[in-house]
Amino acid sequence: MSSHPSGAGQAKNAEKAKSAAEPKEREAKVTVPAVRAMKAQGRRIAMVTAYDYVTGRLVDEAGADIALVGDSLAMVVLGHETTLPVTVDEMLHHTRAVRRGVKRALLVADMPFGSFQGSPAEAVNNAARFLKEAGAEAVKLEGGIRIAETVRQLTQAGIPVMGHLGLTPQSVLQYGGFKVQGREEAQRRALVEDARALEEAGVFSIVLEGIPADLARVITETVSVPTIGIGAGPHCDGQVLVVHDLLGLVEDFQPKFVKRYAELAKEARRAIEAYCREVREGLFPTDEHSYH
Repeated sequence: MSSHPSGAGQAKNAEKAKSAAEPKEREAKVTVPAVRAMKAQGRRIAMVTAYDYVTGRLVDEAGADIALVGDSLAMVVLGHETTLPVTVDEMLHHTRAVRRGVKRALLVADMPFGSFQGSPAEAVNNAARFLKEAGAEAVKLEGGIRIAETVRQLTQAGIPVMGHLGLTPQSVLQYGGFKVQGREEAQRRALVEDARALEEAGVFSIVLEGIPADLARVITETVSVPTIGIGAGPHCDGQVLVVHDLLGLVEDFQPKFVKRYAELAKEARRAIEAYCREVREGLFPTDEHSYH
């Protein structure tokens, strides 16, 4: 039997090779209207934080719908104990870096503490910088009824806003620590009203953090915009995790709501230890890693 394929076989193999060589068609760019529509479509929203070019690219290529440059970078990147110290300029710096790695996902940037609480006009000026200077496509603000007018003015200025209710880390000093919110009836009613106020003010989605799952369900069923949970149970329209948490890059603290999908800190430490050992023993570099 001949080892050469027939004419038909050659054509089929050529077609396969051509198909394999062609780049796969990317999914459509995620936009603010697309995120809003996901709730009605029953499509769960996957959001992940990113803080630089590498994490932005990984999050984007892995298929996340939203890449959030969270003010959590104060803790997981800059080493602070809370999110409060991070500045607008630092957030802009990191958002620009993430922008270079994100192509498909919607890019949202956190407004840091002190950047929007003063006045709606100040908030608009600061938020505009994230769109103009860093390429963000939306901003996220913490708070409910008390910031509704600010949200309204931002959206009227053409700046898409994501809300954030529940355990809002910028209020950690008021809470006396990172504590679950909404367990008392008065708090529950207030959070539902906060969600309604944000919806009326024009947010396109609301993050619900650190609240009981049944309360998150009530809020999700009350508002027409998507809810994105973090420590808020399974009934939200989407979920968000800090990329360092889901990758296992932070080992000294693991909140109840975090699921680690990898243990990269252990792997990274093992790799660096192996490198240090080989350098000291004269095993690296070898001729393979040298220029001639």
